[in-house]
Amino acid sequence: MKHIAKAQAVTFANSSTCTGYEYAFGDADINGAVGVITGRYPETGWVTNEVCKELVYVISGEGSLHTATQHQALAAGDCALIAPGEQYYFEGQELTVLMPCTPAWYPEQHKEISA
Repeated sequence: MKHIAKAQAVTFANSSTCTGYEYAFGDADINGAVGVITGRYPETGWVTNEVCKELVYVISGEGSLHTATQHQALAAGDCALIAPGEQYYFEGQELTVLMPCTPAWYPEQHKEISA
């Protein structure tokens, strides 16, 4: 078993509306983060993971997940799956989500797309 305490998670800010806590186990197959969304992320346009499949589990709060073809309300206990290459954005106020990714997420494959 591998364990990362919350105090050991790496804090990052994707934008002024998205703060995350990365739990990187050094495993190429899977990793995860907890994200807190306090507005629209990204603030304009879309984001996509070119390689990783991302599961989104809502821990607390409410918001929405938007793709080009779907707008889904999110609340605590909800779960969504974002496919590689799918363009999306989040909206929320204190929306806290757990986001495991497979294969393990890495910054170079995460792209912002202008509106």
